[in-house]
Amino acid sequence: MEEKDSLPDMSFFLASSVHDMKNSLSLLSNRMEHFLGELTPDSFPGYEDLSQMLYETKRVNHNLIQLLALYKVGNHLYPFDPQPFLLNDFVHEMEAQCRPLLASRLIELETSCPDDLIWYFDEELVNGVIGQAINNASQYTRDRIRLSAAQVGDMLEIRVEDNGAGYPASMLQAIESEQRGISFGSGSTGLGLYFGRTVAAMHRNKGLHGRLRLENGGCYGGGCCILQLP
Repeated sequence: MEEKDSLPDMSFFLASSVHDMKNSLSLLSNRMEHFLGELTPDSFPGYEDLSQMLYETKRVNHNLIQLLALYKVGNHLYPFDPQPFLLNDFVHEMEAQCRPLLASRLIELETSCPDDLIWYFDEELVNGVIGQAINNASQYTRDRIRLSAAQVGDMLEIRVEDNGAGYPASMLQAIESEQRGISFGSGSTGLGLYFGRTVAAMHRNKGLHGRLRLENGGCYGGGCCILQLP
């Protein structure tokens, strides 16, 4: 009996394809940010549509980055390496990344962070969690988002808050139970929550581990996404 040729590892090809798509979407979003920076709502009738396209492009790109990171983590390929970071620099970097989208939607971004706060964390993973949180908030806020970082007890808290209607009860219950299904009505897969919980749990120190929380209220009375790191 002839031996059948072994099938290729499709997960490798899928991961490579995700990587290529992620790079293409990054280039596309950069070009849209450039165009939006040169246009105004009065000078270009399609300004709002272009802004919405930028949001959707960033949303899909975040999802692809999360999928690739989860693949690497699941296959022990991700070089998890927490390093000390000045939180003030991290907050300003996040502000710079998100400013073009928020400006195109006339959303005010407020930031708050002590000048001397230093913490150990994996910058790329935390950037992915907070970047998506801000992107999501830009869709549901009325006109304000707040990004803050502070030490609370033995934990670092990075908060993304908005002045929208807040999270629905179903989402708050889902993250508390750590289970969330696919919603065909909204198109949500729960990938962002799963990624955020995974990133939080990877950060451990002195018997403590990170946690991702969602709640309503905060400074603006809307949705609050809170990443806690030990």
